[in-house]
Amino acid sequence: MAPRFQKVVRKTRRDDTEISRCIKYLMFGFNILFWILGFMITAIGIYAWIEKDTFDNFGRLTMRGTLFFDPALVFVLVGIFMFCIGFTGCVGSLRENTCLLLFFSFALAIIFFAQLAFGTLVFIYREKVKNEGEKQLMVMIESYRDDPDLQNMIDWIQRDWLHCCGVNNYRNWESNIYFNCSSKLVGSVEACGVPASCCRAEYFHNNKQCGYGTLESSAGTHMIYTDGCLPKASQWFERHILPVAIVIVVLAVLQILGICFAQNLRNDILAQKAKWLWQAHPMMNYYRHQ
Repeated sequence: MAPRFQKVVRKTRRDDTEISRCIKYLMFGFNILFWILGFMITAIGIYAWIEKDTFDNFGRLTMRGTLFFDPALVFVLVGIFMFCIGFTGCVGSLRENTCLLLFFSFALAIIFFAQLAFGTLVFIYREKVKNEGEKQLMVMIESYRDDPDLQNMIDWIQRDWLHCCGVNNYRNWESNIYFNCSSKLVGSVEACGVPASCCRAEYFHNNKQCGYGTLESSAGTHMIYTDGCLPKASQWFERHILPVAIVIVVLAVLQILGICFAQNLRNDILAQKAKWLWQAHPMMNYYRHQ
C-alpha cells in the first residue's frame, strides 16, 4: 500500500490585534509635544512670578485685583491645563489605559463646547461684553505701573500691534495716578502725559519723552496716537476676519479629531480585551478540541 502524504499547510503569523498602531502612536506623539509645551509655558509663568516677587506680594496683589490681569498668571493656568491634558493623552495612548483616554476625550469635549458656548454668548450679549471689557481694560490702565509684565503687554499692544493709545482715546490715561495731572504736585515728570508706547514710530525713536505733557489742554497731539485700542481692535478684526476664522476652524477640527481618535483607540482597546477574555473562556477551549 502506497504511503499517504498529507498536504502541509504553512500558517503565517498574522497580527490580528484590534488596536490601530497608527492612531495609537499619532495620539502619543501629538500629546507628548502638547505635554512638553504645557510644562514649558508653566515654567515661564512661574519664573516671571519669581522675578517679580509675586509670592511675597500675593496678598497685596489679590486685594487690589491686579493679580487677575497678570500675564504670568495666564501662562501658569494655561500651562498647567495643557500639561494635564497632554499627560492623560500621552500616557493613556502609550499604556492603552481606557480611563485616561476617556478623561482626555471628555476634557477636550468640555473645552470644545465651552468655547462654542462662550462664542455664542459673546455674540448674543456683545454690547454687555464690550462694556465689561472696557471696564477691565480701564483697570489694566490704572495698574500699568504696578506689574512689569502688564506694562510690557500694554506697550506692545499700543506701539507694535494696534498703534493706539488708551481704551477709547488717549485721554483714558488720566485715570492712571502716575499720568494724571494731579501728580504735578508731587513732582512727577510723567504728569499730564501718556506712556512712550503711545508715541508714533517716527517720533519715538528720536524722543522717548514725546508723550510728556500731551494731556494738557493746550498741548498738541501730533506726536502720539489718539485713537483708542478698543475701536482699533474692532477694526483689526474686521480686516483680518478670514485668517481669524481659519484659525478658529483649524483649532475646532483638531479638537474634534482628538476626541474621535481617543474614542476610537479606547474602543479598539476594549474590543481587544473582549477578544482576550473570549479566547481564555472555557467554552473557547472546548470548541478548539472539537
